[in-house]
Amino acid sequence: RKQAADYSTSSSDEEFESKPSLTHKAKRALRKRRKLEKETKQLIKQEELKRLHKAQAIQRQLEELEERQRTLEIFGVELERELRGEADSGTKDENQMLHEWLELVMEKNKLMRYESELLIIAQELELEDHQSRLEQKLREKMAIDGKSEGTVCCSPQGQTVP
Repeated sequence: RKQAADYSTSSSDEEFESKPSLTHKAKRALRKRRKLEKETKQLIKQEELKRLHKAQAIQRQLEELEERQRTLEIFGVELERELRGEADSGTKDENQMLHEWLELVMEKNKLMRYESELLIIAQELELEDHQSRLEQKLREKMAIDGKSEGTVCCSPQGQTVP
């Protein structure tokens, strides 16, 4: 009888010891998950800041480009007047003015291509930002669903499997 009592006591002691161990493991897993979430949020924030800095740099470049295009436009209008004979061309001959005008057109086309490239890069940044926000929403939804439903998995066919 005493042995049976000792056996049952030791059995309940083992159960008691294993429960705190599970709680400790759960706490450790929770801390690990929170740490991972914190690191993920920091990375997301850093990526957002990088995109913001890139977007600001692109905006500055676009403004500088616009100013340069205005300057070229003013110069081009004056050059066209000289070519038509509406303005005093001074000592410039027609071949020299045509050459300057063609260089001006080439420069303007170059600036327009560069502007198109900058706008494409800006659009890419907007899409990356949108994707990041969607991924964040998805992570939040998955975290909420995981807490309310317990452990839930999706099968390759897209069906929810408990």
